[in-house]
Amino acid sequence: MNPEEEVSNGLNSGRLSERRAERRLNRRNFLAGVGAAGAAAVLVGCGDNGQPMTMGGGGTTTYTDTDILNFALNLEYLEAEFYLRAATGSGLSSADVGSSPGAVTGGTKVTGLTSTQQNILNEIAYDEQQHVRFLRSALGSAAVARPAIDLTNSFNALANAAGIASTFNPFSSFDAFIVGAFIFEDVGVTAYAGAAPLISTAGITAGYLAAAAGIMGVEAYHAAYVRTYLTAQAIASSSYPYLGYANKVSTLRATLGGGNETSLTVPTGTTSPTSIVTSSSIVAATSANAIAYARSTDQVLHIVYGSLSNTSGATASAAGVAKGAFFPNGLNGNITVTQS
Repeated sequence: MNPEEEVSNGLNSGRLSERRAERRLNRRNFLAGVGAAGAAAVLVGCGDNGQPMTMGGGGTTTYTDTDILNFALNLEYLEAEFYLRAATGSGLSSADVGSSPGAVTGGTKVTGLTSTQQNILNEIAYDEQQHVRFLRSALGSAAVARPAIDLTNSFNALANAAGIASTFNPFSSFDAFIVGAFIFEDVGVTAYAGAAPLISTAGITAGYLAAAAGIMGVEAYHAAYVRTYLTAQAIASSSYPYLGYANKVSTLRATLGGGNETSLTVPTGTTSPTSIVTSSSIVAATSANAIAYARSTDQVLHIVYGSLSNTSGATASAAGVAKGAFFPNGLNGNITVTQS
């Protein structure tokens, strides 16, 4: 069994985990768990448990569970459009994007795929589509519409900033697409890990935390596939350039998003890691305890907007950035502007 097929089996397990989480967080549980007190909290703009929720980036703005879920929904829109267009040539259906959605620029079907590669794209595209549908169902009428998404200029700008090339088209081949996927998957895992502590007590009761953990698990399966594929290809060919591209992306992402990166390495043998005292580059986690990295919503915004924060060594504060890169008009909802 090759690495693609092995991880494809893992993705099937991830989808089962997601479906179990979906059963726990259905529409009835949402209404019963949050109740009138939660609805009132949303209206007055405070946390569902009456406590402030901050972005973790130095700001003091108060957010609700609804705000946190809508922040996640924006990111899922981006991932779903990215994978669906690569797998099928088309994005989300009109029923999945809300009223007056933003336009999507770029993104075409990846050609020249093996049957296994096509199946992998189909699988992940399905997962991301279901994440969008799941969050929209949980949020109901409070769900934000899809924001404007740029899948062309964004990659060119980030590739140029990372030192890969002045232009980069992730839809030109499967390997190029995997580098594009590398940008999103690690961010998705760290974003869910960072958002988990912001969920209120009422939100935990309603099942938000369990659902977030389930979705994070699926995103981690995706990230593991991407990292495994890149490493396996680099082992097979010493002239394989895409692992190097991914590491340049990782370096840029660390600068934009507060560090918390694990670079990819090629082991001397055919397995990774090469000993029990060597941390794996397949898993993006701290080497101290192997716990997945977490990013604040502020750090995630800096990555998807392609902007430096003042905590990343920039000479001036990048607070107040409201759009850029993948979201040319910004995200929709209340968590849209960088705070540091």
